[in-house]
Amino acid sequence: MTSIMPGAEPFGFEGEGSETGVLLIHGFTGSPQSLRPWGEHLAAQGWTVIAPRLPGHGTSSLDLSLTNGDDWYGEAEMALVGLAERCSSVFICALSMGGTIGLDLAARQAERVAGLVVVNGSVYSDDPRSRFAPVLGKLPFSVKGIGSDIADPSQHELCYPRVPLRSAAALLAYQNVVRDRLSDVKAPLLLLCSRQDHVVPPGNTAFIAEHVSSTDVETVYLERSYHVATLDYDAPVIFERSADFIAKRVTE
Repeated sequence: MTSIMPGAEPFGFEGEGSETGVLLIHGFTGSPQSLRPWGEHLAAQGWTVIAPRLPGHGTSSLDLSLTNGDDWYGEAEMALVGLAERCSSVFICALSMGGTIGLDLAARQAERVAGLVVVNGSVYSDDPRSRFAPVLGKLPFSVKGIGSDIADPSQHELCYPRVPLRSAAALLAYQNVVRDRLSDVKAPLLLLCSRQDHVVPPGNTAFIAEHVSSTDVETVYLERSYHVATLDYDAPVIFERSADFIAKRVTE
């Protein structure tokens, strides 16, 4: 493994007098850097917050090409289990592919997930090339990166400039698996969706809302942000709505 990019390191904040924990999960080709302001806001509520760095992320695209959905899920699951051992209520807050992983955790680790906040979550792609993913994923090539889709020119996401086809195929395969598990998701769910997203089709949010079994589902549309909304103009909306969502569902 190559060295971690400065700023892409995992982070955490210890809660003060609270047994509420929050697991933050970043997106594909990104890093915990895209979630740090969000994490700081949630930690200011007195909650314990952790943001792991998913395998293959925050280092090099070569590292990414050696990982897949099982690796990404495994890292997040380990963080969730550790957090659940310390906190009576654990919530997941996630961006993009992090939302895919969060939904998977909520489906497979239901007893450990008190609620889920997903920003621009993804369970399918409408790119016509995606149908050829199993074949293209065997080729030693890469495509232009998908990161740092942000409307605010003063912000930047730490991400890879190119994505190995193998990694893109692994993501699509993982999305297919999670899509089939959506009906197993029963946790309270807050979905935040950017109307202008150049990475994930906004229809993903409606699809998720329609296919989970949760009875407590709320959708909020973000009017001024692109895909990495946690670093964009609507970040305060995300921070405030997610904090309110958690506070109203904490059981301590």
